[in-house]
Amino acid sequence: MAVAELYAQYNRVWIPDPEEVWKSAEIAKDYRAGDRVLQLLLEDGTELDYPVDPGSLPPLRNPDILVGENDLTALSYLHEPAVLHNLRIRFAESKLIYTYSGIILVAMNPYKQLPIYGDAIIHAYSGQNMGDMDPHIFAVAEEAYKQMARNNRNQSIIVSGESGAGKTVSARYAMRYFATVSKSSSNAHVEDKVLASNPITEAVGNAKTTRNDNSSRFGKYTEISFDERNQILGANMRTYLLEKSRVVFQSENERNYHIFYQLCACAQQSELKHLKLGSAEEFNYTRMGGSTVIEGVNDRDDMLETRKTFTLLGFKEDFQMDVFKVLAAILHLGNVQVTTMGNERSSVSEDDRHLMVFCELLGLETSKVAQWLCNRKIVTASETVVKPMTRPQAINARDALAKKIYAHLFDFIVERINQALDFSGKQHTFIGVLDIYGFETFDVNSFEQFCINYANEKLQQQFNLHVFKLEQEEYMKEDIPWTLIDFYDNQPVIDLIEAKMGILELLDEECLLPHGTDENWLQKLYNNFVNKNALFEKPRMSNTSFVIQHFADKVEYQCEGFLEKNRDTVYDMLVETLRASKFHLCATFFQENPVPSSPFGAMITVKSAKQVIKPNSKHFRTTVGSKFRSSLYLLMETLNATTPHYVRCIKPNDGKLPFEFDSKRIVQQLRACGVLETIRISAQSYPSRWTYLEFYSRYGILMTQQELSLSDKKEVCKAALHRFIQDSNQYQFGRTKIFFRAGQVAYLEKLRLDKLRQGCIVIQKHVRGWLQRRKFLRERQAALTIQQYFRGQQTVRKAITATALKEAWAAIILQKHCRGYLVRNLYQLIRVATITIQAHTRGFLARRQYRKLLQEHKAVILQKYARAWLARRRFQNIRRFVLNIQLTYRVQRLQKKLEDQSRENHGLVEKLTSLAALRAGDLEKVQKLEAELEKAATHRLSYEEKGRRYRDTVKERLSKLQKHNAELELQREQAELTLQEKTEELKEKMDKLTRQLFDDVQKEEQQKLLLEKSFELKTQAYEKQIESLREEIKALKDEKTQLHHQLEEGRVTADSLKGEVARLSKQAKTISEFEKEIELLQAQKIDVEKHVQSQKREMRERMSEVTKQLLESYDIEDVRSRLSVEDLEHLNEDGELWFAYEGLKKATRVLESHFQSQKDCYEKEIEGLNFKVVHLSQEINHLQKLFREETGINESIRHEVTRLTSENMMIPDFKQQISELERQKQDLESRLKEQTEKMEGKLEEPFGHPNQAREDEGTQAKAVAAPGKERLRDKIPELQEASEFLKKQPEAEGEVRCILHQEASSGLSLENRDLEEELDMKDRMIKRLQDQVKTLTKTIEKANNVHLPSGPKEYLGMLEYKKEDEAKIIQNLILDLKPRGVVVNMIPGLPAHILFMCVRYADSLNDANMLKSLMNSAISGIKHVVKEHFEDLEMLSFWLSNTCHFLNCLKQYSGEEEFMKYNSPQQNKNCLNNFDLTEYRQILSDVAIRIYHQFIVVMENNIQPIIVPGMLEYESLQGISGLKPTGFRKRSSSIDDTDAYTMTSVLQQLSYFYSTMCQNGLDPELVRQAVKQLFYLIGAVTLNSLLLRKDMCSCRKGMQIRCNISYLEEWLKDKNLQNSAAKETLEPLSQAAWLLQVKKTTESDAKEISECCTSLSAVQIIKILNSYTPIDDFEKRVAPSFVRKVQALLNNRGDSSQLMLDTKYLFQVTFPFTASPHALEMTQIPSSFKLGFLRRL
Repeated sequence: MAVAELYAQYNRVWIPDPEEVWKSAEIAKDYRAGDRVLQLLLEDGTELDYPVDPGSLPPLRNPDILVGENDLTALSYLHEPAVLHNLRIRFAESKLIYTYSGIILVAMNPYKQLPIYGDAIIHAYSGQNMGDMDPHIFAVAEEAYKQMARNNRNQSIIVSGESGAGKTVSARYAMRYFATVSKSSSNAHVEDKVLASNPITEAVGNAKTTRNDNSSRFGKYTEISFDERNQILGANMRTYLLEKSRVVFQSENERNYHIFYQLCACAQQSELKHLKLGSAEEFNYTRMGGSTVIEGVNDRDDMLETRKTFTLLGFKEDFQMDVFKVLAAILHLGNVQVTTMGNERSSVSEDDRHLMVFCELLGLETSKVAQWLCNRKIVTASETVVKPMTRPQAINARDALAKKIYAHLFDFIVERINQALDFSGKQHTFIGVLDIYGFETFDVNSFEQFCINYANEKLQQQFNLHVFKLEQEEYMKEDIPWTLIDFYDNQPVIDLIEAKMGILELLDEECLLPHGTDENWLQKLYNNFVNKNALFEKPRMSNTSFVIQHFADKVEYQCEGFLEKNRDTVYDMLVETLRASKFHLCATFFQENPVPSSPFGAMITVKSAKQVIKPNSKHFRTTVGSKFRSSLYLLMETLNATTPHYVRCIKPNDGKLPFEFDSKRIVQQLRACGVLETIRISAQSYPSRWTYLEFYSRYGILMTQQELSLSDKKEVCKAALHRFIQDSNQYQFGRTKIFFRAGQVAYLEKLRLDKLRQGCIVIQKHVRGWLQRRKFLRERQAALTIQQYFRGQQTVRKAITATALKEAWAAIILQKHCRGYLVRNLYQLIRVATITIQAHTRGFLARRQYRKLLQEHKAVILQKYARAWLARRRFQNIRRFVLNIQLTYRVQRLQKKLEDQSRENHGLVEKLTSLAALRAGDLEKVQKLEAELEKAATHRLSYEEKGRRYRDTVKERLSKLQKHNAELELQREQAELTLQEKTEELKEKMDKLTRQLFDDVQKEEQQKLLLEKSFELKTQAYEKQIESLREEIKALKDEKTQLHHQLEEGRVTADSLKGEVARLSKQAKTISEFEKEIELLQAQKIDVEKHVQSQKREMRERMSEVTKQLLESYDIEDVRSRLSVEDLEHLNEDGELWFAYEGLKKATRVLESHFQSQKDCYEKEIEGLNFKVVHLSQEINHLQKLFREETGINESIRHEVTRLTSENMMIPDFKQQISELERQKQDLESRLKEQTEKMEGKLEEPFGHPNQAREDEGTQAKAVAAPGKERLRDKIPELQEASEFLKKQPEAEGEVRCILHQEASSGLSLENRDLEEELDMKDRMIKRLQDQVKTLTKTIEKANNVHLPSGPKEYLGMLEYKKEDEAKIIQNLILDLKPRGVVVNMIPGLPAHILFMCVRYADSLNDANMLKSLMNSAISGIKHVVKEHFEDLEMLSFWLSNTCHFLNCLKQYSGEEEFMKYNSPQQNKNCLNNFDLTEYRQILSDVAIRIYHQFIVVMENNIQPIIVPGMLEYESLQGISGLKPTGFRKRSSSIDDTDAYTMTSVLQQLSYFYSTMCQNGLDPELVRQAVKQLFYLIGAVTLNSLLLRKDMCSCRKGMQIRCNISYLEEWLKDKNLQNSAAKETLEPLSQAAWLLQVKKTTESDAKEISECCTSLSAVQIIKILNSYTPIDDFEKRVAPSFVRKVQALLNNRGDSSQLMLDTKYLFQVTFPFTASPHALEMTQIPSSFKLGFLRRL
C-alpha cells in the first residue's frame, strides 16, 4: 500500500507547534502524489494549507482506539507526537503516571500522593506477568525478581531522570517491593535495615533545589543480595560523584543537605546543646540560598526519623553524637571570619567564637588552625616557604576543608551502612537498583554536569546495545529475517571524553602542572578538537567555554573551576593539623592509609563489552575525574553482567503542579532519556506485533466466509492478510505472531472501521426504508379513504331525483312491514318454545326440591330422637358420676368422724381407768378410817375409866368433828346441785346434736331429688352441699368443745361408758382393717401403673417391629427406582449391617408420602375427641381440688380433737358423785347407740351402688374414647388419675382394673364407625406392605449375603477400652484414617462420636487421669494430622467436621440445660456424670478455628489463580469483547490458549469445595461461612485486578463481569446458599461492572453514579472512570470534566482512601451448636477403622 493512500480525507496528522510542540489536524482533502500542499482542518475549525513535499509528509495520528495504550510500542504510528499524545492522555486525563515503552518504564512525577503503593498493591503484582497488569514500578521489580529466581541470573534496575523527576522515590519503592515479597526467615529483620538505609542517605545526600525539594545530589547503586531461597541476605551500597560544592554554596531558593537543617531544628535538645548550634539562619552554609524551610516538611520530625533509622541499623548513641559533632563543626567552620591584612595577607582571630567551637568539637589546636587557614606551606628542593594567602584564597581554603570533611563523613556513613547490611552467608544472586542522575543541561554547566552527562553517555550506549540485542532475539525467536537496523551509536562521544588524549586525560594532565589553569586546559581542547571532531565545538561569542554534541542535545560547558574541582585538594598543613586531631573520627578521616576498595570489585568477574582505557599514572587516580571514570567502569561491568530493567523518570512541569503536562519539558526529557530512541529503533523494523489469536479476534469481521471455513486460524490470518495488504514487505509471519511495519495496523483499523461504518449504513438504510414505507402506506390508505368518501358523495348527488326519492321511501316502508311481520312470527315461535322448556324445567326442579325436603325432614326427626337419646344418656351418666362422687365424699367424711370418735373414746377409756384407780384408793382410806374408829371405840371403853379427867377434852373434840361434818355435808349438797345443772345442759346439747343430724339427712335426700330432676342445677346444689358440710363441721366442732367442757365436770360418768368403750374398740379394729385395705389398694395402684408402663414398652416394641416389617415388605424394584446411587452404595456395603439399615431407613421415607394425607385426616378427627377428654380431665381436676380442700379441713378438726383430749387429762376426781352419775351414763349410752345405727345405715347406702357407678362411668368413657387403639392406650394413665378416688374403697379395686381394660380394648361408638373402617383399610395396607418388605429382605439377603441378627441388644452408648489401647485408638482413628473412600459410607462425624463414646466410658469409671490422657491425646493427634496435611483440602475438611462434631458432643452431653433441651430422653441419659469438660471445649474451639483458617487458606490458594482468568479475562459472552494490540510487554507464545481458565473452571472449583465440605459432614452454617469467604476473595481479587488493568475497563468487559456474577448467583441458588450473605460480598464488583456500563456524560449521570456506587470508595470510582477505555471508535472516553463532577460529589464521603480491597481479610467464624440426632447406643464401628479391640457396652 502506498504511503500516499494513508493521507486520505478525514484522517488526522500531527504538525509542529511552537507552544504545544505538536498539534492535531484533520485532512480536508485526499492527498495525491506530487501535491505541494496538504489541506488541513485544525481542531479550532480553521483551515490550513500545510506545505509538504513527498519526503517530509507530516506524521499521521493513530486511531483513537490506540490512544492511551499501556505500551507505546502498541501504537501503529511510532513517532514523537504519538508518544507525546499518548502520555498526555494517560497522565493528564486518566491520571496514570506509568507507561511502558518497550523495555522501558516511563514514570511521570505526579507531585501528589497516590494510593497505589500499599501492601495490597504489592501482593496484587506479586507473581503476575509484566504485561498482565497496568504499568507500575512494582511490575518492573516483579519482573526482575522473577527472572532472578527463574534464571539464577543477577538483575539490575536502572532508574534515571533529571532532578525532580522522582528517581529516589521510584528506587525506594522498588527496594520496598523486594523487601516485602522476599522476607527472610531469620529474626534479623534484614529487609527493615535495607529500607532504613534510605532515610539516612537521603538526609546526608539529598537537598532542596529549584527543581526538586528532595533532590539526590549523588548517584547510588544498591546491591540487594539473595540466598538460594530468594530471600534477602543483606545489601551493599556504592555512591558516585557527591556534589560537595553544595556544602559551601547554594543558589537562590536552594538549600544545603537536609541533615544540617535537621540538626539546627533540634539544637535546643539537651543531648545536642554541647554542639552550640542555633537556627539555620545563623550559619553561612545554611542561609546562602535564602530558603531554610521546605513547605510541608518538618525538619524536627525528620531528625527523629533519621535517628530512629540510625538506631535500627545498629548505630549507637555515641556514633550518632560523633557524626553530629562533625556536622556541627562544618557549620561553625563556615562562620569563621577571615579578615584582610594588607593586599597579600589575611588572618583569622584565635578568639573567634565559631573557630573555638570548631576546634573544641574536633579536638584541634586553635592557633594552628587559625594559622594555616590564612597561610600555605610550599616545599621546594632547597627550602620550605610559608606563604600568606589573600582573603579570597583563605576563604577558598576554608571551604575546601569543609567540603573535604563532609565528603569523608559521607563516605564514612555509607561504609558503616554497608557494614550494618553485611551478611555472613553466601550470596546466590543479587538485584541492583541504580539511582543515578539523568542528562542535565543548565544555563551554566560545570564539572559536575560534565561528569553526569559522561555517565549518561555510557548508560545510553549500554541501553542501545541491550535494546538492539532484544530486538534481534525476538526476530530470531519468531524466524523473521534479520536486517541490520541503523541506530544511534554514541561511541564517538565517549571516545572524545575518555579516550587517550581525550578531554579527561587532558584535564588530569593540566592538573599535574603547578601553574595549570582552566584557560590553558581549554586552549588545549581547542587545539586538539576544533575542526577535527564534529562532536566538539567552540562557541562563537565565548573563549571560556566549549560545546559537546551529546546523544540528547548540545551542551555548553564553562571551563571555570574544572581544574580545582578535579583536583579536590586541601593544603597539606591543614590536613596535618586535622590528622593530629584528638577526636578519633576526624583523625581517621585524614589518615595516609588508602581507603579500602569497594567490595563490589571482588565479586564481579565479568568484563565489559568494550575495552576502556585505564589510567596508568598514580596522579591520575587521585583526581576526581579519574576516580569517577574508574567507578563508572566498575558500574558498567556490573550492569553488563546483569539483566537490566529501565525506569525513566520524567518531570512533567517545572512548577511542581500535580498532573500538569508541559509538552516542551517532557519532549526534552524524552529525547534525553532514550525513550524516543527506543521508539525509533522499533519503528525502523516491525513495531506492531499481533498474535494470530488476537488478529483473528480483532479482524474476523473483515474475513470472508471462505476464509473463516478454514480450520487452522493461522492459515485464516495469512489468507486474510494477503487480501488486505498486497505489499508483502509490510508484514511478516512469525511462529506465533504477525509483524507489521509502521502504519499497517492503523490501515487495518481503518478497514475495520469502514466495514463497521458500512454495516451501520446498511442497517440504517433498511430501518429508514422501513420507516418511510410504513409512512407511505399510512398516507396512501388515508388518501384512498378520502377518495372513497368523496366519490361516494359525488355519486349520491348525481343519482338523487324526486321520483327516485319516492320509490326509495316506498321500498323502505314495504321493507319495514315485511321485516316486522317476519320478526314477530319468529318471536312468537321462540316464546312458546321457551315457556314450554321453562315449565318442564321448573317442574323438575320443584319435584327434586320436594324430595330433598322430605328426606331432610325425616333425617331431622331421626337426628332429633337420636340426639335426645344421646343427651339423656350423657345426662344420666353425668348424674350417676356426680352422685358417686358425692356419696364417696360423704362416706369418707363419716369414716373420718368414726375415726375421730374412736380416738375420743379411747381417751375417755383411759381417763375412766385412772378415775377407777383413784376411787379404789379412796375406798381403802375409808376402810382404814373405819377400822381406826372401831379401835378408838374399844380404847374409849378402856380409857373411860382411866381418862375421866380427859372426858371434857374429848367432848370438845367431838363437837368440833360434828361441826366439820356439817360443813362437808353442805358442800356435798352444793356439788350435787351443780352437777345436776350441768347434766341438764348436756342433755340439751345432745338433743340439739340429734336434731341437726336428722336435718342433715333430710337435706341430703332433698339434694338427691333435686339432682335427679335437673342436671343443670347440679353444680349449684353441689356448692350448697359443700357449704352445708362446712357448717356441719363447724357445728360439730362447737358441740365437741362444749361436750369436752361437760366431761371435765362429769368425771364420775366414766364407769357408765365401759360398754360403749368396748363397742368403740371393735369399731377401732374395723378402722384399722380399713387402713390396711387402703394400703393394699395403693400397692395395687402401683402394680397397675407398672403394668401400664410395661404395656407402653410392649407397644413401642411392636411399633418398631411393624416399622422393620414395613422396611422388609416394600417392592425391591420400586425402592431401587426411588433410591439414589449413594443409598445403593449404603446397601452394598459388605459386612456393615448398620449402613444397610441406614439405606433402608431412607427407603421408608418413600412410604411416608403415601400416609401423609391419611394422617392429616386422622389428626383432625382425633383433635375433636381430645378436646372432650381434656374437658373431662379439667372437671376431674376441679373435683380433686375440692376434695383436697375438704381433706385439709378434716385435718384441722383432727388436730383440735387431739388438743382437747390432752386437756381432758386434767379433770378433777369426784369420788363422791360416781354413784349419782350412773343413771346419766345409761341415758348417754342409749343415745349413742341410736346415732351409731343411723351412721351404719348411711354407710351401707354408698357401698350398695358401686357396680352401677362403674357401669355408668364405663359407658361415659366409651363415648369419649379416641378412635384408634394406640390413642386409647395413651389415655389410660389419664383415666387412672381421674378415677384415683375410687381406688381408696376396697371393693372398687377389681372393678377399676376391669373398667380400664374395657376402655383400652372396647370398640368404637356409632359416631366413629367411618374412622374405624379407615383404620381397617390402613391395617390391610400395612399387612400388604409387610409381605412386600419380606420379599425385599429375602432378595437383599441373596444379593449381599447379609444375615440379620437374631435379636436386638440394648447398648449404653459407651466403648470400653484399656489404658494401653489409647495409643492404638489415636493411631487408627485419627493419624492413619483416610477420609477418601470411607466418608461415603459413614455417618457425619463418626470418628468424633467414637471418641466421645470412649470419653463417656472414662467418665463412667470416674477416672480423671484416664479421661485427661484421652482428651489430650485426641487433641494432639488432631493437631498433628492437620499439621502433616496442611495443604490437603479433603483432610482439613474431614477433621474440621469431626472437630466440630466432637465439640458439639461435649456440649450436647455436658448436662447443661441450654444444650439438653435439644436432646431426646434417651440422649439425656447419656450425659456425662462425673467431669466438667468446659476447658477442653475451649481448647477444641481454638483448634477448630485454626483448622478453619488453614482450610480457607488452602481453598484460596487453589482458587486464586483461576479467579482473574475466569472472572475477568474469559469471555463468557462470546464475541462481545474485541482484542486490541498489546505491545512489547504482553506477547503470547501460542495461538490458542487451550489451558486458559474459564468461568466454568471457577464454578467447578467452587462445586468441588462444596461437595468436599458436604461429603465430610461439615455443618451447613460453617459451609455458608466458608462460601461467603470464598466469594469475598473472588470479588476482591477480581476488583483489584480490574483497578490495575486499564485494558479491562470497558463497557463490554462490564457486561462480561455482570454475566459471570450471574453465574455465581445461579450457583448459590443451585446449592441453596442464598442466605449465606455471599452475594453481598460481590456488591463492590457488581457496582464496578455497572459503572463500566452506565452512561457517563451528563450531570445527572454523575449524580446517579455517586448515589448508586455505595460499596465502592471514592478513590476506586475515580480510578475506574479514569481507566475507562473504549474498545472501538463507537465508544467515547470519559471526559475529564465529568470525572471532576463525580469527584466533587464524592468529596463528602468519609470512606477509606485505599484503592485495593484487602484480599487477606477473614470474616469472623462462629461454630454453631447442632445437636447430633444419632443415638450413641446405635452407633457401630466399621471394620475398616481397625478398632476391633473396642467393645460396646
